[in-house]
Amino acid sequence: MKKYIGLLAFCLLISCSAKKTVIAETVANDKLTADKIIENHYKNKLNFKTLYIKSNVNYKDPNQSQNVTAEIKIKKDEIILVSIRILGITMAKALITPEKVQYYEKINSNYFEGNYSAISKLLGTELNFQKVQNLLVGETIENLKSGKYSLTLAENNYKLESVSNSESNNTFYLSSATYLLKKEVISQPSLERMLQVIYPGRKSAEEFNLPTGIEIEANQKSEKTTINIIYNSISFDEELSFPYSVPNSYERIFIN
Repeated sequence: MKKYIGLLAFCLLISCSAKKTVIAETVANDKLTADKIIENHYKNKLNFKTLYIKSNVNYKDPNQSQNVTAEIKIKKDEIILVSIRILGITMAKALITPEKVQYYEKINSNYFEGNYSAISKLLGTELNFQKVQNLLVGETIENLKSGKYSLTLAENNYKLESVSNSESNNTFYLSSATYLLKKEVISQPSLERMLQVIYPGRKSAEEFNLPTGIEIEANQKSEKTTINIIYNSISFDEELSFPYSVPNSYERIFIN
């Protein structure tokens, strides 16, 4: 399936890779329950109004590879705007709200407007606004409080595996020192789909414990998509604007 550069703007919202900031690990406490670990995890929840990120992005799928820069703006729980630039020129924009996703791109002079099915299909798991926002700021894609999980220790991390009869198998690895998310794997074996997200590092607590990066790999049968973003600069709670306007001459496209 052909991937448009505008669709890349959606994908990079939920993927990044950056230089690690080392946080000293403690020995995992094997006396804690899964419920207590989940409770401690949510004590880290980010509290911000806006977030502004400048980044470099690498995207690769079986058909293409792209290196671009991206500007990401978030108004918490309301709107996400991504601007894709090549050699400093804006080539695409993506706007995501709880209601819909949309983008336009200059190379083919077209635009897309619709629901989350396109990026859900591309990355192999069902997405919505909250899940996209969570992935971007380093929180779990699923609400851990609403599920049941078994607990084991894995390489000194707390490993939570979903206990359910659903087709989706969810596994989360939390830091023994901070209870922050280090890795999550969402898989649907019957559909041969798997999404893996790794957070290799975190900024300090004074900087909201935001990830320094994410490494994402999406597998669907024989196709693999990888995306890496390097965060160059980050700022919180600035006054941000979210300009988005599709040129009148652009043609609307539909993605199955």
